[in-house]
Amino acid sequence: MTIFDKYQLLPGNAICYSGFRAGQKPGGKYPSYEEIKEDLNLLGPYFKYLKIYDVDVHAETVLEVISKENFNFKIMLGAYIEAEKNNENCPWEMPFLSDENLDKNKQSNEVKIEKLIDLSNLYPTIISFLSVGNEACVSWTDHLVSQESVVNYTKMVQKNAKQPVTFCENYLPWINELQTLAETVDFISIHSYPLWEHKDIEEALDFTKQNYWEVKNKYPHKQIVITEAGWATNANGKGFPAHNANEIAQQDYFLALMNWCNTESILCYYFEAFDELWKGSEDPLEPEKHWGLFYENRSPKQAVNDNTILKLNYV
Repeated sequence: MTIFDKYQLLPGNAICYSGFRAGQKPGGKYPSYEEIKEDLNLLGPYFKYLKIYDVDVHAETVLEVISKENFNFKIMLGAYIEAEKNNENCPWEMPFLSDENLDKNKQSNEVKIEKLIDLSNLYPTIISFLSVGNEACVSWTDHLVSQESVVNYTKMVQKNAKQPVTFCENYLPWINELQTLAETVDFISIHSYPLWEHKDIEEALDFTKQNYWEVKNKYPHKQIVITEAGWATNANGKGFPAHNANEIAQQDYFLALMNWCNTESILCYYFEAFDELWKGSEDPLEPEKHWGLFYENRSPKQAVNDNTILKLNYV
């Protein structure tokens, strides 16, 4: 049984959506109603499912726009839980958090989980899935949360919301560490980034397939969704070779990935819709800024310009 059958959903293309433009960022200036409406008009012809990362002003506005403007999107809504533990393995420099600050984060996380439940019940026909966190257990995370806490958050949401509940994480922790969580969530959500793991475009799809099947073979009775997989179009050479990041490679990976997922009835949220300039360092070639199918100014990259999306198996 596919996830579409299990949860009575129609197949469709999916994408990660974060609408922050130049001068905007989480916790700062947020996209306006009209800006989000513009974004959804751009995405509407191509995508049915959107992944939203947090229960903040941005998410509230997205849900409001979809409801008032009668857009036909289904939302995976996440609660972006913050660090409840210090992580000495994080590869970039992070401040050490005191016990007091970690406790404040935990209290904030609990509030976010409650808001996730509230929004799920306020928009039951728009929100299709709920996620209790994003990349909070992987070894390199800068917002480490214990498996026990994530399990508790999952159970809390399952008890009080009608939608299926998941946790979005890199594929490796599901294989090596998160067995208890895997049995708790309604379905498993994995992330796969061939580019970050030094694969060139010729190896990319096979690598993502391998990631998927490693998790699926470990949990054959669970539904597996890919909630992030993508390819950058610009880079400064930090993290992966800069020449591997370009629009042609992105187009090739996007088309190959989505057609494979559609053929196999695997729901895959491509990462991501729009470039996000607030991410990462001040370097304009910071790779975190350049994963969108559209530039920050909303002009299309090659994958959209060449109607690649229309070549997918279904829309």
